[in-house]
Amino acid sequence: MIPLRDDQPRFTTPYVNYFLIALNLLIYFFQATLDPESGRILEVQLGFIPAHVTGLLNGTGHLDLASVVLPFLTSMFLHATWFHVIGNMLFLWIFGDNIEDHMGHARYLGFYLLSGIAAAAAQVLLTPYLNVPTVGASGAIAGVLGAYLVLYPRARVLTWFPPIFLFYLPAWILLSGWFGLQFLSGLLPSSDAHNHNRNIAFWAHVGGFVAGILLVKLLPQRPRRYRYGTW
Repeated sequence: MIPLRDDQPRFTTPYVNYFLIALNLLIYFFQATLDPESGRILEVQLGFIPAHVTGLLNGTGHLDLASVVLPFLTSMFLHATWFHVIGNMLFLWIFGDNIEDHMGHARYLGFYLLSGIAAAAAQVLLTPYLNVPTVGASGAIAGVLGAYLVLYPRARVLTWFPPIFLFYLPAWILLSGWFGLQFLSGLLPSSDAHNHNRNIAFWAHVGGFVAGILLVKLLPQRPRRYRYGTW
């Protein structure tokens, strides 16, 4: 299932969402210019490795605190392939603007980053000894999807079922199905990444989605005068 657009209106320009999409694409443009070895080094240094966190916490790790903590943020802006980054940005384009419209620009940025951090923390809890880098905006975007499910469950999403089926689905069906697929995939042994970071961190998706549901209930909606004004 590939979402193409939704019918949920917004009332403000999603500047932060545009910025996040542009930043992710620009960073991947840079990654694409690197030779394979330099790209691997970048992913190891700035990608998120759960085993490094576990090592720091139990005192067996060899990295300092900054080297372990920084990838909680930097890993959100790295991607493994063009397909990876384009797929993530498509979801962010469709669903992120409405969440920013609801929260306001600054709160949305904080929400996005917190969702990504929560996603990485979930990956540590469920695969604490995973020793390969995980990269991508998927965990933060999963938070956006969780918030969208809470706020706009009845919105309709134009969805493409390759190769030919194209029709609208209620957001609650599409997003609940997406979450269920991530959860079930996380239970499969094959979801434990053994071969580099192109494996999918399903538990990060689950953690980000749950974080988005919780955070959207905690963070206040933007003031009405901004939401319905011309600003």
